[in-house]
Amino acid sequence: MARPMLLLAFVFALLVYSSVASAEIVEHSFYVQNITMNRLCKQQVINAVNESLPGPTIQVHEGDTLIIHVFNKCPYNLTIHWHGIFQLHSAWADGPEYVTQCPILPGNKYTYRFTITGQEGTLWWHAHAQWLRATVHGALIIRPRKGYSYPFPKPFEEFPILLGEWWNANIIEIEEQALAEGHGPNISDAFTINGWPGDLYNCSSTGTYKLKVVRGETYLLRIINVALNNELFFKIANHTMTVVAVDACYTNPMVSDTIVIGPGQTIDVLLTANQPLASYYMAAHSYDSLGMEYDKTTTRGIIMYENASSSTPPMPALPAFNDTPTAFEFFSSLTSLVNGPHWAPVPLKVDEHMFVTEGLGMVPCGANNTCGAPLGLQFAASMNNESFELPTKLSMLEAFYYNLTAGIYTADFPKYPPVVFDYTNTSNALNTALIMTPRSTRVTKLNYNSTVQIVFQNTALVGQQSHPIHLHGFNFYVLAQGFGNYDPVTGPKMFNLINPQIRNTVGVPVGGWTVIRFRANNPGMFLLLYL
Repeated sequence: MARPMLLLAFVFALLVYSSVASAEIVEHSFYVQNITMNRLCKQQVINAVNESLPGPTIQVHEGDTLIIHVFNKCPYNLTIHWHGIFQLHSAWADGPEYVTQCPILPGNKYTYRFTITGQEGTLWWHAHAQWLRATVHGALIIRPRKGYSYPFPKPFEEFPILLGEWWNANIIEIEEQALAEGHGPNISDAFTINGWPGDLYNCSSTGTYKLKVVRGETYLLRIINVALNNELFFKIANHTMTVVAVDACYTNPMVSDTIVIGPGQTIDVLLTANQPLASYYMAAHSYDSLGMEYDKTTTRGIIMYENASSSTPPMPALPAFNDTPTAFEFFSSLTSLVNGPHWAPVPLKVDEHMFVTEGLGMVPCGANNTCGAPLGLQFAASMNNESFELPTKLSMLEAFYYNLTAGIYTADFPKYPPVVFDYTNTSNALNTALIMTPRSTRVTKLNYNSTVQIVFQNTALVGQQSHPIHLHGFNFYVLAQGFGNYDPVTGPKMFNLINPQIRNTVGVPVGGWTVIRFRANNPGMFLLLYL
């Protein structure tokens, strides 16, 4: 089931200054327009940047300033979000439509300018208007500042691996149909690796991504989940991978033969080509925790050893689609690299506590219409029984700056759910006293430099599902994760306050909870995004 987006904006009122100077200016032009691609036996019109899928890979060093000129030549309103970039001193360049900017209208252009400060690793960029990010996306690679090195041996080569989805249909029409009919959107027709479905799909024997390696060398794979609606399992036959970073934050090296990655997340792994000369499949398919309709197909590419004779590649044994224990073990085992580049200790004093229920709720169907969701209602993402609605007259950041907030948003998003109940008890499924969620545009204001702790609690009101949560403008510490209802007595005893993983996107376990903590030291209007 697809997950409509819910947004929560954090507003800060003070400015902060930085002495970090940019090293170089890196400039690109993005031309977003319709192109026709042949996939799965069909010529399909998509929107793409510079006529490529994925779009251009941006490569910078920490400290560089990026200037991106975006020319909107497609028929839809458009913005670009720089997923994971802090946007220090440049909150207006974050990108979400009607939050930090009004959309770029068809035939118009807009220039983004921001400096990469205190970050290195793998991030990505994507459209942040409707569902255009399905095909308008690309990698954003931040290397260490010149003169500095990785906190691991330098790889022989580096390769971005973007795991995506493909529809043999117009993605905007799919979204609009789902919204009009009130049910989940049509599932994707294929998964992709760097834009190619792989040879398990019809008409795709030549549409398979291939990566050439030299035996004995070690490679850095920058894995990005650019899919709209699916967490994914990823494996390479007969090989293990060493995780060294997530969401552009270094980790203690963790060896695994299986990667689990949610929408919006990035994982950097070292792959050593230490197997006999041959070819090996890499493959990905869904991790589905809901058990309803989902894409059950598998995408695969090929790792090809140099000088290997032609042979049929072995296929990795992917986990079962619903293998929650494997997914949870991977997600919860990651730890940060203490004293690595840009690492900072966990702040111990908490100034702001929030408890946020998240999951699907329901809203009434439109006038004279019966929707396809249960009870004739319409699905809506919900946090603390609020479903975010974008303004349409002015961006929220501009309204805040000019004190024109009336009719745009209100600063009263609840820090706790309005009703306390047994959140993960399936007997509450479709309980009409709990599932109805009003649409609103409400934000929370935080004091500058305050430490914020949020408990995200999954609910079982409309099925239980692992949900990714992305926070714009910040990284956060993932202190603990678990199943069932969060217990305020036993939960803190599980907190890792020494070396918790640091991310910008985290999955809340199916029927469970996640606790994050961050310092509100980046003034601006930023989103807490329910993917």
